[in-house]
Amino acid sequence: MKLLTLAAAALVLAAGTARAEIEIQEVTSPGGIEAWLVEEPSIPFVALEIRFRGGASLDAEGKRGATNLMTGLLEEGAGDLDARAFTTATENLAARFGYDVGDDAVSVSAQFLTETRDESVALLRDTLVSPRFDQDAIDRVKAQILSSIRSDATDPNAIAARTFDQRAFGDHPYATDYQGTIDSVTGLTRDDVVQAFDRAIARDRIHVAAAGDISAEELGTLLDELLGDLPAEGAPLPAEADVATAEGVTVVPFDTPQSVAIFGHEGIDRDDPDFFAAYVLNTILGAGGYDSRLMEEVREKRGLTYGVYSFLVPKDHAALYMGQVASGNESIAEAIDVVRAEWARMATEGVTEDELARAKTYLTGAYPLRFEGNGPIADILVGMQLDGLDPEYVETRNAMVEALTVEDVNRVAARLLKPEALRFVVVGQPAGLESDVTQ
Repeated sequence: MKLLTLAAAALVLAAGTARAEIEIQEVTSPGGIEAWLVEEPSIPFVALEIRFRGGASLDAEGKRGATNLMTGLLEEGAGDLDARAFTTATENLAARFGYDVGDDAVSVSAQFLTETRDESVALLRDTLVSPRFDQDAIDRVKAQILSSIRSDATDPNAIAARTFDQRAFGDHPYATDYQGTIDSVTGLTRDDVVQAFDRAIARDRIHVAAAGDISAEELGTLLDELLGDLPAEGAPLPAEADVATAEGVTVVPFDTPQSVAIFGHEGIDRDDPDFFAAYVLNTILGAGGYDSRLMEEVREKRGLTYGVYSFLVPKDHAALYMGQVASGNESIAEAIDVVRAEWARMATEGVTEDELARAKTYLTGAYPLRFEGNGPIADILVGMQLDGLDPEYVETRNAMVEALTVEDVNRVAARLLKPEALRFVVVGQPAGLESDVTQ
């Protein structure tokens, strides 16, 4: 009871301590594992974030969904502990572990108290070094995944995203859902799970960040204890993906009173020198909430939707510029016409001084609020590593936003926005819209 009470208090304090300025230490363990650290000894609590680059894109041929299944099993027993015993041990330590996967990375998150750090790290280590992959756990998690796949098969948003990816990415792993299909997941065996683990969990693709009550020396020791026994290398990362879209509409018939549309084309890489200008541009076009152009034109002026958004998607092996809107079947065609017009207008006319000033105020004001506790800080730091950023980015980011001019943003608007390649995928029963491709 004492541990649980202390843990709850630490989590509340950690979540409520916003820090606009943080000091990032670069740590290298005796064994050569690198990490970033924000030390905060005032709260007896540590947040640890680990990323293994590669993720679901490392699925072996014909084994789609194996990495996702493997990741879901990491908390289903390890070492001498089966799933139930592992859960009990975690609760007794008042620790929290989380495991997730995406197209480009397997994520491991851990939060634990200072007084139970050694025991918590030993338990976490077992999940990364000696996961059990018991057959009953495989069957249980596989059933959960199959249920999710079946649910997505009737979700218009999931159908639209899947259809867009199929058209955009061809035969690259990005073209298919990382969960897999009913057939591929049903056919996965324990051997496939073990192979997926060996392909994804290795030292040559690790990124680590920590925040909280731990020193650089202590973190170095922790890193070697936790990760030092992992295999040196995993599977090769996939090749770059070509993004292929063309102007037009793909309609996927679906019995629903409201149509969902996902739209987009090739985007901009995170390490591109113009990415910052593109980020601000996107805030003005469709990511700035009610203040964005798309929201103003599609919702506020015409009442065609409750929400319309655009977003940059810089994946490791391709980049997209995308958006989403939902509208009634009778009005989705008009909504698409307005989106097209705004996309083209932004490409040719760019943004105004006032729009840029408001976007700068929003972006620079919101940024410090992201650093609201050890967990969010560790997550931001590991994300910066994956994006190839330096620790100094935290200090210079707002200055880079402020330094952008209208000329900068408008030059990038003309480069990035491609109305001639803007593909819409519409799921529903849209009036006045027909597919220009055969499904």
